[in-house]
This record gives sequence, C-alpha cells and structure tokens, in this order.
Amino acid sequence: MKIVCVGGGPAGLYLALLLKRRDPGHDITLLERNPAAVTHGWGVVFWDDLLESLRLYTPDTAAEITAAAYQWHGVEVSVDGTPVVEPQATGYSLSRHTLIEILSRAALQEGVQIEYGREFDPSQPPPDVDLVVACDGAGSRIRTTHGDALGSETTLGSSRYVWLGTTKEFDSFTFAFVQTESGWVWCHAYGYSGDRSTFIVECTDETWRGLGFDHLDANSCLAVLKDVFAGQLDGHDLMVQARQGNAMPWLTYPTVSNQKWHTGNVVLMGDAAHTTHFSIGSGTKLALQDAIGLAEALDESPADVETALGEYEMRRIAALAAPQRDSVNSARWFENVPRYLQFQPQQVSDLMDARRSRLLAYVGPAAYLRLQGLVKNVRALTG
Repeated sequence: MKIVCVGGGPAGLYLALLLKRRDPGHDITLLERNPAAVTHGWGVVFWDDLLESLRLYTPDTAAEITAAAYQWHGVEVSVDGTPVVEPQATGYSLSRHTLIEILSRAALQEGVQIEYGREFDPSQPPPDVDLVVACDGAGSRIRTTHGDALGSETTLGSSRYVWLGTTKEFDSFTFAFVQTESGWVWCHAYGYSGDRSTFIVECTDETWRGLGFDHLDANSCLAVLKDVFAGQLDGHDLMVQARQGNAMPWLTYPTVSNQKWHTGNVVLMGDAAHTTHFSIGSGTKLALQDAIGLAEALDESPADVETALGEYEMRRIAALAAPQRDSVNSARWFENVPRYLQFQPQQVSDLMDARRSRLLAYVGPAAYLRLQGLVKNVRALTG
C-alpha cells in the first residue's frame, strides 16, 4: 500500500512503524509541518498498561521508552497549602521530545520517509495513494475539510488553561488549588526528568480576567503565576514554550468527536479523531492504541481498505466511549472547582478522585460525600 500520514506526533509515527514492520513493501510517507527536532509540549503521562501494549508489538521501542521514562510516586492534592497525599498511586512520564525522537528513529530505520516542513492541503484532490491518515491534532484541517461526511463536532470548555514547564521536580503528581483575590487558580504538575516538570495552570474565565491575564503579556503572566504558586515552586522558574507573539498561549479545551472516523480513503487517528481532557492523562495512550488498532485492521483485510477502515472505526469508537465520558465529567469537575473547594482538603481529594463519576454531577458534592461515607460504613460492617 501507498500511505501518507499527516502529522508527526506519536500516533502517526507509531502507525508508520507498525505497518512498515508488518510489511516492508508498504510505501509510507509521514508529513510534518514543523522542522525536524521541533515539537510542542512538555511531558506526557502513561501507565503500565501502555507499556505492556508496546512490549507486545514493538519490544525494542518499549524498552527504550521504559529506560527513558521518569516514574512519579503518589498523588498530592493541596488546597491553599494543606496537602493530602495518596502514596499508592504511581505512573510514568516522559519528555514529549524524547518520545518523538525514539519513535522517529525507529520509523526511519524501518524505511519510513519523514518529510519535515511539509504542509498538507486537504482542500486539494487527495494524492495518488491508497490511504491518507489524518493525525494532525485537535485542530485537524483534514477533519475540518471532511467535517460533514464525518459528522464532526467540537465544543469548547469554559475554563482557561496554559501548558507551562518548570525547573522544579515534582516527584508526585500534584494538584494545587490556590485562592487569589480574583478566585481560585490551580495547577496540574508532574515531573518528567530530574530537573523538569510539566506545570498546567487552569482557572475559570472570570478569574482569568480578574487577574488581568486577558491583557497581560507572557512575561507578566509568568510573574503573576510564579507569585501565586510560590508555595509549590520553591523559587523555581516557570517557562512558556510556544508564545503567540508576546502573548501567553492560553487555551480553552476542545472536546472533539466524530460520528465516523473515515470517509473515502481518509481516516482519523489520535486527537484528530477524539480528544480527552488533560486531567485524565490518556491522550498519548489512546493515540498509540489508535495506531495499533488501525494497523491490526489493515493487516486483517489487506486487500479491502474500506472493510479495514470500517472495522477500525467500529472498534475504536466503542473503545473510546468510556474514556470520552470520563473526560467530559472530569473537565466539568474542574470547570466547577469552586463548587468543591468549600469542603475540607481530604474531602476535596475524595471528590476529585470521583471526578469521572456521572453521579457526582447530579447529586452534588455534599450528598456524594454522605453516600460515600455510608458505603464505607457498610463495607466496614460486612468485612
């Protein structure tokens, strides 16, 4: 088959690697609009289940990723300086740049052609290829072009957030909620090396405007945030990676969904097909699982691309139902943080653990805590 993958993120690179290993005769070209060695983002998060999948399909690549990964221990929830720690939680993180480097090198060794600085114009007739794989992110131009045929829908959340980095090493996954004169501001922070951590800052739109973030330049925003999170940063700096001119790259979270994942010889993967809120840490895992699913479907029906794409679409839409539901509920929890921060820190931690629950949104936090207490009492009595 002749295949073009549009987008040089984990999904496209891993699909190209898998397909080329299964059949070296495939002609696979990956188009990445950025120059080589340029990638956006800080660290990505994953767990043992992803490593197990990678070991099954590409044990050498899995070994490289495992060796380069940073392991964090425990989840800390801090409310205005009072921490609650769950020590049993563990996970992994890795520089996105390192992950891309590992996958790119493996794909090139298998004979995949990677063309950097190449834009793909989806408004033009498709190239003379058997398959165009759209893995060009949440803002996918390919998905937008075929939006009617795919039944695409994108809805924006109400919170404002920004991806930052810091030289502070967070060896536990940390959620810190800090009250300011304009309202609550919180961070999602986790280390991905001995001297680097991802530091996502989020707040309501009202607080964002109240703190002046709607008009302050990037350096001024960083100064305000360093002061807000002084208790967490311990004097370390915050860093911004991709500025919009001199402005801070604040975002509102897009929930992307599609009724269909393919049309003609065009198929979606990763954030182009679906998004999951960063608060559930599943984006990288789901993108790589998309790549595995598409490779398997094509392997099962090598002579019938339409059948293969239909099978891939059916299986992955079913597999994404629960994560996307969890994502919506978790995003809604953080968009309504003031509703939960009126409780004691341990209760806030319990409520945050339950953020994926549909029940919490309906019964309210106080009723949910009472129900949780009743369940614990029953379990204690029944052994």
